[in-house]
Amino acid sequence: MEQIHCGLLYGGRSGEHEVSLRSAASIFRYLDRNKYFPVPVGISKTGDWFFQTFESCGGPSLPLEQAEENRVTLVPGRGFFVKGAQLRLDFIFPVLHGTFGEDGTLQGLLDLMDIPYAGPGVLASALGMDKEKAKFIWHYSGLPVVPSVCLSKTEYAGNPASALAAADKLCLPLFVKPVCAGSSVGIAKVKSAGDLHAALSSAFEFDTRVLIEKAVSAREIECSVVGSGEIRVFPPGEVIPRHEFYDYSAKYTDPDGAEFKVPARLTAEESARIREIAAKAYQVLDMSGMARIDFFIEKHTGEIFINEINTIPGFTDISMFPRMCEAAGLLYPELLDRLIELGFERHREREALRFSL
Repeated sequence: MEQIHCGLLYGGRSGEHEVSLRSAASIFRYLDRNKYFPVPVGISKTGDWFFQTFESCGGPSLPLEQAEENRVTLVPGRGFFVKGAQLRLDFIFPVLHGTFGEDGTLQGLLDLMDIPYAGPGVLASALGMDKEKAKFIWHYSGLPVVPSVCLSKTEYAGNPASALAAADKLCLPLFVKPVCAGSSVGIAKVKSAGDLHAALSSAFEFDTRVLIEKAVSAREIECSVVGSGEIRVFPPGEVIPRHEFYDYSAKYTDPDGAEFKVPARLTAEESARIREIAAKAYQVLDMSGMARIDFFIEKHTGEIFINEINTIPGFTDISMFPRMCEAAGLLYPELLDRLIELGFERHREREALRFSL
């Protein structure tokens, strides 16, 4: 059987660049070489694309060399080119967390290039990245979300008191979050009204819209979902932060920032309810391929809330998404096989459509 040339797009301009290098290293190692020929394409922090010539990687992160002679150019309808020659890419596995990778922009580009890829399409990716719109759709669909208020940068600049009004409505403590940013970038916990404006100023550095959200004293539960149409929802895992909340440091820079339990210690009823909500949350956003859905279980009441959805979750050896799949019997190489298969299926369905009369 001829190998599938599988492009790995990694790095990128977002604040999760280094996380992407680690995720990509794991995927690179676990791709079955009998089926796939990995083609690494690294994207620098300035957004430049470079073909990578290494054939093996033993370290925790995939290298990203920025050699001018290996600069990649894209021609819609024709493909990727290096040194004037077309780079064979049968499939793309995006390993770009956050902005410009997980938000629908890359997915739109790949659709224009007519190249199949792993993960959700344009709309689902954009909705998954947009915390305000995702929460709105979930709430409309009868799913439980934490109460929040969204402020635009223009609205806040013209009426700073609107932030205080939102805080009064929700009651302290609060979380302030950029609407479209991942990995807890720009998020702050606000315990007093005097800290609110500083938190908003910081969050507005990362997006033009910000959520002010009621803080919930909760357990943090995560759930992996794989599939398109017919989906598989895996038993949940639990993140136990050793920081005040699961912030960027706890996720990526502090090796003791959190403890992980896979599977989570839940009752059968709690696990079944979370998996039921995860399935519906996935479907109403028109997800396909994969996602990790994060939940809160309020400690005193046991009430369950959806926190957010991640359409390109972490893929390191210790990341929760592959660990939850593996705990249920779907091993890492088989998970990659399934995601690539789903990407090809969606592409074939799209190719069967008519786009003109």
